[in-house]
Amino acid sequence: MKKLYFIGFLSMCCALKMTSQIVTSVKGKIVEVTTENALQGVTVKIRGSSIVVETNFKGDFIIKGLPVGNQIIQLFYDGFDTQNIPVKSIENELVDLGTIFLIKTINELFQISIISLSDDDLVDEEEHSSDYIAGLFQSSKDTYLKAAAFNFGQVWFKVRGYDSSYGTILINGIEMNKLYDGRPQWSNWGGLNDAFRNQEFTNGILAADYTFGGILGTTNFSTRASVYQKVNKVSISSTNKSYTGRVMATYATGLNVNNWAFVVSGSRRIANEGYLEGTSYNAWAAFLAAEKRLNNNHSLNLTAFVAPNRRGKSSPNTQEIYDLKGYKYNAYWGLQMSDKRNSRIKEIIEPVVMLSHFYTNENTTLKTTIAYQFGKIGNSRLGYFNTPNPDPTYWKYLPSNYLRFEDDLDYANAFLATQEFLKNGQINWAEMYQINANNGNSLYYLYEDRVDDSQISVNSTFNTTLTEHIKLNAGFSYKNLASKNYGKMIDLLGGTGFVDLDQYAEGEAQQNDLNNQNRVVGVGDKFQYNYKINASVLNTFAQLQFAQKKADYFVGINVKNTNYQRVGLYQNGTYSSNSFGKGEKQSFSGFSLKGGFTYKFTGRHLVIMNGAFISNAPTIRNAFSNSRVNNNITPDLSSEKIETVDLSYIFRLPKIQSRFTAYYTKFRNAIETSFFFAEGLLGNQADFVNEIITGVEKRNIGVELSLKYQITSTIKLLGAGAFGQFTYDNNPNLYIQSESFTDENSDFGTAYLKNYRISGTPQRAYSLGFEYRDPNFWWFQANANFLSNNYIDISPLLRTDNFYLDTDGVPFVDGETGVEVSQEQVNSLLAQEKFEDTFLVNFVGGKTWLIDQNYIGFFLSVNNVFEELFKTGGFEQSRNANYKELKEDKLLNEPIFGPKYWYGNGTSYYLNLYVRF
Repeated sequence: MKKLYFIGFLSMCCALKMTSQIVTSVKGKIVEVTTENALQGVTVKIRGSSIVVETNFKGDFIIKGLPVGNQIIQLFYDGFDTQNIPVKSIENELVDLGTIFLIKTINELFQISIISLSDDDLVDEEEHSSDYIAGLFQSSKDTYLKAAAFNFGQVWFKVRGYDSSYGTILINGIEMNKLYDGRPQWSNWGGLNDAFRNQEFTNGILAADYTFGGILGTTNFSTRASVYQKVNKVSISSTNKSYTGRVMATYATGLNVNNWAFVVSGSRRIANEGYLEGTSYNAWAAFLAAEKRLNNNHSLNLTAFVAPNRRGKSSPNTQEIYDLKGYKYNAYWGLQMSDKRNSRIKEIIEPVVMLSHFYTNENTTLKTTIAYQFGKIGNSRLGYFNTPNPDPTYWKYLPSNYLRFEDDLDYANAFLATQEFLKNGQINWAEMYQINANNGNSLYYLYEDRVDDSQISVNSTFNTTLTEHIKLNAGFSYKNLASKNYGKMIDLLGGTGFVDLDQYAEGEAQQNDLNNQNRVVGVGDKFQYNYKINASVLNTFAQLQFAQKKADYFVGINVKNTNYQRVGLYQNGTYSSNSFGKGEKQSFSGFSLKGGFTYKFTGRHLVIMNGAFISNAPTIRNAFSNSRVNNNITPDLSSEKIETVDLSYIFRLPKIQSRFTAYYTKFRNAIETSFFFAEGLLGNQADFVNEIITGVEKRNIGVELSLKYQITSTIKLLGAGAFGQFTYDNNPNLYIQSESFTDENSDFGTAYLKNYRISGTPQRAYSLGFEYRDPNFWWFQANANFLSNNYIDISPLLRTDNFYLDTDGVPFVDGETGVEVSQEQVNSLLAQEKFEDTFLVNFVGGKTWLIDQNYIGFFLSVNNVFEELFKTGGFEQSRNANYKELKEDKLLNEPIFGPKYWYGNGTSYYLNLYVRF
C-alpha cells in the first residue's frame, strides 16, 4: 500500500510538471513592409489549435498558453501574403519574434496601381453630376466598400447616400477638399496612380490618427519617398472610356546609403474621342518626391505634382433626343473644317508643392506639412447676343415643338425638323462664323468661366502612446485661399469684338460693369463678371483611443472657424449698389464631437457602435446667393448640422469575414442652390434665375452587408448589399434671385419636399461574385450586380405655391373639369420618377510573370458585359414653373421640357500591361 501511495505521489508530480510545461508565451509586432505602419486586426493563429488572437492598434500581439515544442504561427490579413512562422517554445519562457513585416500580394500591388485616380468619367458637375467615390474606397479591404467603388460606382452609387464632400481626402495630412463646394478635385492628381499608392483609409466616423474626418470616411495619401519600394515600372493601357490610351512610368530609389530617397512618376492619357461623341481627352501628369533622413528621428520630404487635364464634356438630353440620335449623342460638339470641336471644354492646371517634416521616436510621431497650390480651372461654353440659340437641342428646333398644340398639329414641319436633326443635329460652327463676319462685332462667341485659385495650407499632426492602452491624436490645420473668378473671352468666332452687355436686362442694367460701360471685349479679355473670394479656415482636433482586452473605445473633438468675403471688381448694372467692392465678411464657428465603442466577445465576434454630431460651415458655393453679380448672402445662412450613428456586428474566421451594419443619419440646415431658365414665375414671368432652398433636412437610414468566404486556398466567394432609404425630411424655404425680382418678392415660401427621395444614387444595391487566385500569379473575379430605387432629381420650384397659383393669386382652373386644381391632381402631376432596375455583370482578371527578379503582367477589366442600357441620373427641368404649363407639356407624346437624363456606358474595358524591374 505504501508503494501505491508513493507511485501516486510521483504521478501527481509528473502531472504538475507537464502542466507547467505548457505555460509559455510568444509576442511580436506586425507592420506593413514599405511604410512600416502598424497593422491592426491581423489574425494570429497557432496551426492545429483553436488559439487565435489579433493585433492591436500598435500592431502588437501576445499569445499565452502556447504548447511547448515546435509550433507554426500563421498570420492572416486581407490583401497580404499569408505567413507561416516556425517557433520553438521553451518552458516558462516568453518568445519575442520582434517586428514581422507583411507584404501585399503581387496581384494586390498591381491592382491598386491600376485604379483610376481621377474624375475622368464625370459629366459637368454644374449640371447635376454624380460624385466620384472610387478613389475614397479603393484602399478599403471591406468587400462591400470595394463593391461600392468598382461595381456599383458605374451607376453613380453613393455609400449611405452621402455626397463626396462628406469624405475627407488628405495628401500628407493636407486636406484636398475644395473650399468652393467641399469636394475633392481628383483631376489634380489624376494619372499618378503609382505615386499615390501609399494610403491609409478609415471608414465612416471611425477613429483616424491624422484628422477628425467626415461621415463618409477619410483617406490619407502618403508621398514620403522612403516608404516607396525600390522600383522601375512602365505600363501602357488601352480602354474605351473617357480616354483611349495611357502610358505611365515610375522610378523609385528607396532609401540609399546617403539617407536620400527619390520618386519620379509621369503619365500621358489621350483620346481623340472617348466613349461618348465629341469627348476629346488630353492629359499629362508629373510627380516628384525627395526625402532626406537627417537622423534617426528627423526627416524632410519635398513633394511636387501637376496633372494638366483638358477634356470635352457631354450633354444630358431628353428622351426625345436619345430616341432620335442614340445613347452616345452629345449636343456640345460640331464639325469645323472636318474636325469635331467641342464647345464645352474643362481645363484644369493646379500644381501642388509640399514640404513635410517627420519626427519619430519610440512612442511619438509629429508630422508637419506646408503646401502651396495654384493654377486655373476653366469651363468653356458658347455665348450669344440677340441671335438664335446655337444649341442644336433647343426646344424650338425639335419635332415636338410642332406637335405641342392639339388644335394645331403641324406634322409636315415636325417631319422636316426630324430629318434636319437626324442629318445634322450638331453645333453649326460655320454658320456662326458667317454671321459674325457679316455683322462685324461678334453675336456668337466662345468664353470660359474661369477660376484662378491660390491657396496656402499648413497641417501638423501629433500622435503619442500615453500608456500601453491609451493613444493620443491631436493636430491643427490652416488654409488661406485667394480665388479669382471671371468670364474670359476665348474666341470671337470670326468677329472683331463683343460689346459687354447682358441680353436679359434693359437700360443701364445691361451694363456688366458700370465703371467701364459699353466696353468692346477682345480675345483674352475679362468680361461679364469679375470678383475675388478670400477665405480662411482654422481647424483643431484631439482624440483619445483606448484599447482593452475586451473593449476598445475612442472619443474625438473638432473645432473649426471659417471665414469668407467677396470683393467685387465690377459694378453690375442690375446690382449697382451691392456688387462693387468688399462685401460683408461671413464667419462661422463649429464644434464637432464623435465617439465609438468596440466590444470583443471573442476575437471572432465583435460589436461596434459609433456616433457623431458634426457642424459644417456652408461652402463658398452656398454662402453667396449669386456671387458673380453681387455681394448678397444666402438668406437664412447657417452651418449644417449632422447627427449620425451606426451599429455593426463583425464575424471573423480565417475563412469567413463578414460585417452587418445599420446606420441612421440626420442632416439639418442644409442649403441647395441651382441655376436655370424658368417660365411661369408669379403667373407669367420668365427669367434666368438662381434657386436657393434653405433649412433643408434629410434623413438617410439603411443597412449594409459585407461577406467574404474563402472556400479553398484559391477560391473566394464575395457578397455585398446595401438597403437604404434617403429622403427629404421637411419642407424648406425657397428663394429665387434674378434680375426681374426685387428682394421683396424673391421669397417663394415653402417648398413641399418632405418624403421625396434623394436623387443621384441607387438606394439599394447587391453584389455576388467569386474570385480565383492561382499560386502561379494569375487571378480573375466575376461579379453580378443588381441596383434599384434610383430616382430623378426633383425641381423644388415646381413644389411651391407658385406652381398652382395663377397671376391673380388663386389656384389654376383645370381645363377638363372647370374647377380649381386639387391637391391630388398636383401630387399626381409631380410624382417622382423612379428609374428602372439595373443588372450588371463585370469581369476582372490578371496575370503576372516573375522573370529574373522582374515582373511582367497584365490586368483586364470588362464592365457591363451584357451591354445593359441604364440611366445613371437625371433631373426635372424647371422651365414650366406652373401647373398649367407643365400639364400641357406632359400631355404631349414627347414633352418639350421633359426631364434630362444621363445614361451609363455599354460594355467597356480597361487593359493594362506593365513591366516592373
